[in-house]
Amino acid sequence: MDKDHHIMLSGPFKIFDSHGQQWDVKSIHIVDQSYAIVDVYVEMASSMGGTPLYEDLMIIRQILSRLRSLGYKGPDFAYGDPGMQDEMLMVLEAPEEFGQFAVTKGWKNLAEEYIHGAEDNSSELASEAPSRWHFSELMRKLGVW
Repeated sequence: MDKDHHIMLSGPFKIFDSHGQQWDVKSIHIVDQSYAIVDVYVEMASSMGGTPLYEDLMIIRQILSRLRSLGYKGPDFAYGDPGMQDEMLMVLEAPEEFGQFAVTKGWKNLAEEYIHGAEDNSSELASEAPSRWHFSELMRKLGVW
């Protein structure tokens, strides 16, 4: 992963899994831009040895607690696609509300320009709707349609 595009949310801290084993987190980060959904990357200081920590609810709660201490206010989130997990990296998929927090850290939602473009087009279409209706009615009366 290209570290030039990371936004660091947290530095090192310790967590415990549901079996009481301690793990060292190296960092929590996000990438600086994506489309609407933010993936949260939890980089571990050492290999997880195939242990699926991303499925451990106690681990997720501690990561959420850390993010909330940094200002995140919103619903819990779950692990990301199992195919994205790595020996030293957990990937969590944040809910839409996390995007508001991520923006305050410098994240850019690449879907915004499409959303705003659609809104701009919908207002243009709405203003044209009466004209289109009159045109359609005229064509219907003339028997063209």
